[in-house]
Amino acid sequence: MKYVVVITAALFIAGCSSNDRTEITASGTIETTEVTVSAKVGGEIMKLLVDEGSNVKKGDTLTLIDRTDLIIQLKQVQANAAALEAQYKLTLRGFRAEDILQAEATFKNAQDDVKRAEELFKAHTVTQKQLDDARTKFILAQQNFEKMKRGSRIEEIEAARAKRDLAVAQVEAMQKKVSDSFVVAPMQGAITQKAIEEGDLVMPNGALFRISRLDRVRLMIYVSEVELASVKLGQEAAVYIDAYPDKPFTGKIIYISDKAEFTPKNVQTKDDRTKLVFGVKIEVPNADQMLKPGMPADARLVISQ
Repeated sequence: MKYVVVITAALFIAGCSSNDRTEITASGTIETTEVTVSAKVGGEIMKLLVDEGSNVKKGDTLTLIDRTDLIIQLKQVQANAAALEAQYKLTLRGFRAEDILQAEATFKNAQDDVKRAEELFKAHTVTQKQLDDARTKFILAQQNFEKMKRGSRIEEIEAARAKRDLAVAQVEAMQKKVSDSFVVAPMQGAITQKAIEEGDLVMPNGALFRISRLDRVRLMIYVSEVELASVKLGQEAAVYIDAYPDKPFTGKIIYISDKAEFTPKNVQTKDDRTKLVFGVKIEVPNADQMLKPGMPADARLVISQ
């Protein structure tokens, strides 16, 4: 599941603006996009290909889960699918010509038996029961012959097709499980947390890794309604951190909230917490990964006089 994580919620208004109203300054903490990579299938960790701190690209294999049992199950559903495919083809084709000829011969023989039984009954040579038995065999042979000539009913064909399609879907589902035993990175980033080691037994949906997108980070600040008029999308902002107080990191405003909210509750004074402010999000390129999630940072926005 992909989501934006705010590592520290201590965002506060550091100083609304300077006296000459040429810039807006505010403080917040560095945020990043994080993804928790979970196991889609359970099993033993056979091979671990990354460690904490590793940089990965989307689609890179992170670890391999034992798939021996999954392959056996795949072979089972494949065999079942093959049998049902053959059964569907037989149903679609109908009865074989030799079966129809045999049914026809049985029908004609039963027809002759009825005629003989009727003649013998008139001569009082056979009983009523023997005549009835001959007629019953004739009716059954006739119905069987007619059924074979007509072939399979539409309902029988549809039922056979449905069973075939269900078996195919089961094969596809098992193939996906086999594929899911290779755990791959859903996005580019750095491994910031590893929760497994080789030999561990993991359950489906168990968390394995956390990947953080560090090449671009964000800083959320809050400005007052008066200052909001001077803030525009795409506007540049200089971001500073305590480790490099004289080195500005240039970012751009990518989001401005359209709804006022109270200043976050963890701001130092109660008076500041009761002020209505607007959230402004700044995106900062971070190719060298000097900006880390959770770092406190200051933002300066130059405004026109």
